[in-house]
Amino acid sequence: MTMTRDPEVADAAADRPPRPPSDVPAHRKRRRTPMTWLRGGGLSNLAFVAPMLVVFAVFSWGPIVQAVVMSFQKTNLVSPPVFVGIDNFVRVLSDPNLGTAVVNTLYFALLALLFGFPLPLLLAVMMSEVRRGKGLYSALAYLPVVIPPVVAVLLWKVFYNASPDGVFNTILGWVGIPPQPWLQSSATVMPSLVLEATWAAAGGAIIIYLAALIAVPPELYDAAEVDGAGIWRKIWHVTLPQLRGVLFIMLILQVIATSQVFLEPFLFTGGGPNNATLTILLLIYRYAFQNSLGGAYGEATALSLMLAIFLALLSWAYFKLTERWSTN
Repeated sequence: MTMTRDPEVADAAADRPPRPPSDVPAHRKRRRTPMTWLRGGGLSNLAFVAPMLVVFAVFSWGPIVQAVVMSFQKTNLVSPPVFVGIDNFVRVLSDPNLGTAVVNTLYFALLALLFGFPLPLLLAVMMSEVRRGKGLYSALAYLPVVIPPVVAVLLWKVFYNASPDGVFNTILGWVGIPPQPWLQSSATVMPSLVLEATWAAAGGAIIIYLAALIAVPPELYDAAEVDGAGIWRKIWHVTLPQLRGVLFIMLILQVIATSQVFLEPFLFTGGGPNNATLTILLLIYRYAFQNSLGGAYGEATALSLMLAIFLALLSWAYFKLTERWSTN
């Protein structure tokens, strides 16, 4: 008995897409073996990756592992280290200066976010609307980043001279404002540091925002103008939603950077007056290099490890919370 095939059934079978690889039975899947890895160019890939792995192991991963080990030791980097368990962490947590350093760091980070985060975005939006001289304005905005940070801080320290002849006090005198103590008062010292830090770091953020603004489709602005939207409504309903991903990244980067502030309080005030600018990194520096017993490197690495763990958990939680918002 001979069976005949239906032409329509045969055509349907020919047009049917092939089964995806996941439908292939497990015994028919090709197993990955060392020989298949070699034939696929595994050795050449390893040869390209090996230098990077060595560099990271020597200059990044190695010091991190060494710091973790040192946080459980009592050492002055000269005598043989002694394992002390969690004593270093206990001493750091019982230090009365730790609370002051945490509060000051949070205060600096809050001021930097309130003023230093929206200002570069506002300047970038304004510069994007300029028709002529945009390159010149971009260069001027980025100029503070080119100046070495130490030079910039020392220059601003001269500007912050509290005498009536100081640069900033002279400018304030032109409009009838009396001289300010700037770095000599606990009330004004932290805003003074934030002002300089914002000036020094805004240029990099402005360039990033300008690059992101180029990618915004101009059709969206045209449609907003047709609907009668003004400049501020276009910024709120078009620019900011299109920059959500960049804004979220810049925000967490600024939080991490401000949590590790060291240069400004170290060079401006050394943590004063009355520990008003003592930050976490400055406290770590004091443990390591200003300890009267010859350097409490165990306490310094313990506090560094706690800060690193906190920032890692904060970053993880932040990206989990903003993962859906940055893509929708």
